[in-house]
Amino acid sequence: MSRIIAITNQKGGVGKTTTSVNLAASLAGTRRRVLLVDLDPQGNATMGSGVDKHEVELSAYELLLGHAPAEAIMVQASEAGYHLIPSNADLTAAEVELMQLEGRETRLRDALESVRERFDYILIDCPPTLNMLTINALTAAHGVLIPMQCEYYALEGLSALMDTVEQIRAAVNPGLEIEGLLRTMHDARNNLANQVSDQLLEHFGDKVYRTIIPRNVRLAEAPSHGLPILKYDQASRGSLAYLALAGELVRREQERQQQEAAVS
Repeated sequence: MSRIIAITNQKGGVGKTTTSVNLAASLAGTRRRVLLVDLDPQGNATMGSGVDKHEVELSAYELLLGHAPAEAIMVQASEAGYHLIPSNADLTAAEVELMQLEGRETRLRDALESVRERFDYILIDCPPTLNMLTINALTAAHGVLIPMQCEYYALEGLSALMDTVEQIRAAVNPGLEIEGLLRTMHDARNNLANQVSDQLLEHFGDKVYRTIIPRNVRLAEAPSHGLPILKYDQASRGSLAYLALAGELVRREQERQQQEAAVS
């Protein structure tokens, strides 16, 4: 059974889509079967996967509204090495339409049920707001991966997201947990970044991934070529960091499964 991970932070510009695309490619590079769901109307994860958002006939909009099954909407991001449920501006209308539907929080969870067995990991790239799309992602997910820059306002935004996770857990998804916090765009020469990094470790302990994603020019260039960093420049610092993150994610999952097996 696949593990579904929502990659979210209501603060924009923290490397959320970069993490979604590159973690998906890195997991695929370790021979895991991966589905990336682009749930952001901007469609950046779609474009970054080498799929033209203007050309797709079916998208996450049709998935959420029940107009087409996941099987019909999925496309192969062949260069990137994983499957993709694409997104485009149509998804903006979905939020308004969802508000009028029964079971609006569980639309994504229900829609993914038919393809879950085909994948080891399903990653969901969320929009940079806590809206109905994000709520759908959190309701469908087993875990929440939170990319964040180590800067002054980071911890303040994090507390609001933690509150939302608690509300979703209480209302519709009791199994939801914090998968991990990922430090992104990190510059080790920056004293403030190091201080915030230390604060994160102090507050969240082993929930903070050991892997740190550095500021990296090649990582920033890759999306304009429609490629994950693993395919654009495999030897770059950014590529090595995301491969390390994939390895850490897989190890944590194996440890979790071993603990569950020991209990049962």
